[in-house]
Amino acid sequence: MPRSIPLENIRNIAFIAHIDAGKTTVTERILYYTGRTYKVGEVHEGTAVMDWMDEEKERGITITAAATSCDWQDHRINIIDTPGHVDFTAEVERSLRVLDGGVVVFDAVAGVEAQSETVWRQADSYHVPRICFINKMDRVGADFHRTISMIEERLQAKPLPIQLPLGSEETYYGVIDLVENRAWSFDGGLGSDPVEAEIPESDQGRCAEARQGLIDKLAEADDEILVTYLDGQSIGPAELKEALRRVTLADKGVPILCGSSLKNKGMQPLLNAVIDYLPSPLDKPAVKATDIRGTEVVRLVDDEEPFTALAFKVVSDPFVGRLVYFRVYSGEVEAGAQVYNASRDKKERIGRLLLMHANRREEVGEADTGAIVATLGLKNTFTGETLCHPAKPVLLERIRFPEPVLSVAIEPKTSLDQDRMGEALQKLTEEDPTFKVKYNQETGQTVVSGMGELHLEVIVNRMRSEFKVGAKVGRPRVAFKETITTAVQAEGRFVRQSGGHGQYGHVWLELEPGELNSGLTFTNKIRGTAIPRQFIPAIEAGVKEAMGTGVLANYPLVDINVSLYDGSSHDVDSSELAFKMAGSMALKAGVAKAKPIILEPIMKVEVVTPEQFLGDIIGDLNSRRAHIETIEAHGDMSTIHTLVPLAE
Repeated sequence: MPRSIPLENIRNIAFIAHIDAGKTTVTERILYYTGRTYKVGEVHEGTAVMDWMDEEKERGITITAAATSCDWQDHRINIIDTPGHVDFTAEVERSLRVLDGGVVVFDAVAGVEAQSETVWRQADSYHVPRICFINKMDRVGADFHRTISMIEERLQAKPLPIQLPLGSEETYYGVIDLVENRAWSFDGGLGSDPVEAEIPESDQGRCAEARQGLIDKLAEADDEILVTYLDGQSIGPAELKEALRRVTLADKGVPILCGSSLKNKGMQPLLNAVIDYLPSPLDKPAVKATDIRGTEVVRLVDDEEPFTALAFKVVSDPFVGRLVYFRVYSGEVEAGAQVYNASRDKKERIGRLLLMHANRREEVGEADTGAIVATLGLKNTFTGETLCHPAKPVLLERIRFPEPVLSVAIEPKTSLDQDRMGEALQKLTEEDPTFKVKYNQETGQTVVSGMGELHLEVIVNRMRSEFKVGAKVGRPRVAFKETITTAVQAEGRFVRQSGGHGQYGHVWLELEPGELNSGLTFTNKIRGTAIPRQFIPAIEAGVKEAMGTGVLANYPLVDINVSLYDGSSHDVDSSELAFKMAGSMALKAGVAKAKPIILEPIMKVEVVTPEQFLGDIIGDLNSRRAHIETIEAHGDMSTIHTLVPLAE
């Protein structure tokens, strides 16, 4: 079946930013201007289309990444609006993994904030080209040039301003387009188009200077512009656009735009920039995967290639059931088709295929390359797993999520809530990879862990409202961890004789400190038959079990590389249980010798305060074991950048 929209006309993008920079407001305006919605939703009124959950409407924040799509100038733009709170960082992580480009929204008053840095680093790790939109230009204290300086200094980026603001703060009324070399004014009316205007005489000097600065920066990053520049030829708007696109896709520069989404200013130029500068699926490298033999294979971005997709989100919808969102990297799939889950070695059948618009659905017959869709019917597919053609199985790289940092004990209010709570927690853990549930055998408590107090509070409130489960919640506890600092070798012997058939397991392990967030890495280095192969999984299972409890304060062990390099077995007495115990004993003994330390979560904190309170706040931070990195002064306000233990 021929494509309805050519691949080069598709844009898969995310809006990412710090809290309250205006991501959802920008998204709502874009949906209105592209004709996707006919009434503008407002975050502060609880009517935003993209913030559809009850919790989001009540709090006025985005909690879960919402997907939608719209059309602009014969292009299809698939959008994911992501949360800004650090507690919901998993939503940003999984969105950036499957998207091709990003729009980073900044508050023109605050500039680059703490979470702006986090999402920028996440985009860097996935090599996502991006453009920046400096929002809230109409607010008192808005400073376009200061925000650009902060992008350059704090994010180590190369900003390429392609617009200059006309007016400032409450008199902000338009932009100068440096590419086209003309001015646009916005009257602020909902749905009104920008009006072309003459560049004011007072701004012509700074406009010429800024345009020349843009060309100079492009010449540094792009050879074609450099040749034209050195030849002394004039550079027209079309050449500038092509150069900006090349530089953006190569991640050598970031186009900067400005506006005020709440006042409907700057939306159409932003949409044009998404189409002009952000990549289509064809502009991204071919997807690398591994086949069943572990050999690297490449899937081209083409409908004719075998079907390959990555599931990036699971949602329990109260009306239609379990929805699995996936991004198609190659090939196409029809509703009702059989697919292969390479991560779990299971065949699944695709049910209905749905194009999502926040919490509303539009049924489609097939999904082709570059599409982001949701499906019903996948019972055994979870976040980060690969779906592919049953005859051409491949495995894509999984999405990595941070470990939880805060835990609370939770128990049902009544016996009626007991069974419902188990079902609710299971569905919530399927949805959120950073939400973990563990039953503590010693205390008999169910302990839930998440990324922060807000994260756990939202989870508990969702249990009450969506799953109708009453629950009592204990005090939050910080999730400390233990690790080792030196390499050691350790022996584990488990020998029991009680007459007749005994138990015999004997292993030698080498323990080394692992990389940050690597967890446990187990390697079998045994050559020969010192330990029969069938006992190796049991040794690994014993090591994994022992990682659950450290030696200093019984906190879980993390980031250890374990190598099994020697041992012995008995023809009659050796068993899986014996080797499991030996593996566990060897790890415990090794960790005790390897100079173990306790790790605690450290939070990056920014405090903005009037100068007269600076001394008191620094004193308070010092009493909380804070490490103050820098203090910046902006007029009569100061910003303290500090690292503080979460326990404080």
